[in-house]
Amino acid sequence: MAAPEPLPIVRLRHWGRWVAAAIIIALLVLLGIALGNAQIAWDQVPDFVFYRVMATGLLNTVVLAVLSQAVAIVLGIVIALLRRSANPVARWFAAGYIWIFRGLPVLLQILLWYNLALVFPVIDIPFLVHEQTNVLISAFTAAFLGLALNESAYMAEIVRAGLNSVDNGQTEAAKSIGMTPAATLRRVVLPQAMRVIIPPTGNDFINMLKGTSMASVIGVTELIHAANNISSNNLLVMETLLAAAVWYMVVVTVAGVGQHYLERAFGQADRGPLARAGKALRGVPLVRSARV
Repeated sequence: MAAPEPLPIVRLRHWGRWVAAAIIIALLVLLGIALGNAQIAWDQVPDFVFYRVMATGLLNTVVLAVLSQAVAIVLGIVIALLRRSANPVARWFAAGYIWIFRGLPVLLQILLWYNLALVFPVIDIPFLVHEQTNVLISAFTAAFLGLALNESAYMAEIVRAGLNSVDNGQTEAAKSIGMTPAATLRRVVLPQAMRVIIPPTGNDFINMLKGTSMASVIGVTELIHAANNISSNNLLVMETLLAAAVWYMVVVTVAGVGQHYLERAFGQADRGPLARAGKALRGVPLVRSARV
């Protein structure tokens, strides 16, 4: 018998993909045409990007975001540990802290701190400080307190979720070889919990960079306030806002790149000796990993 002829190979055509791509390209072209015809002085935008007041706003935005996030991480770790404490008073305090600072809007918290002098005209802490509240709580300080305390409540839940992701067997094994709770947390639990903690923390820091714009309400010279200062003189509102948008995209991109490398670094660490010890959960492998 003659051998059967091979069946022809027909490539599957994805017509839906081509239609979707054509629609997206058409929309982008229409958007480009609309922006080109808009009443925006595009040639003025690069000049506003490098205005001195815009540089001051950029510096204040980055400093405010970094300081607030750093303090929020420290407070979040403390609150998360209190939330897991065997002491019921500590647990209830941590739960109340999270409930208050996560429940109130950030802008409201900033305004409360900024107007604290209406309630406490003088801050008097024996042997430490005795000063007018308006002097101690400046606009920048009020924004810092509002952003940091609000973020610390979210960080507490992020850290608690990361700690809960580590199997209890590893903590028990660390105790069995005489490791203190602090050493167990530092050398066994936290290195593995960081895989869960870093991604949402990076996202929160990016939100923090953008959330500093709320400080403009109380007169802090960050990017939005700097753009408003420029546009109040030349009335080019859209151009100055677009200049601020350029800097926001720059700092957010840099933060995103840093988050990517942090996640990759801890992902590589997760494939090392500590990860193999984590799979063992108990016994000699865990002892070796704890002493690395």
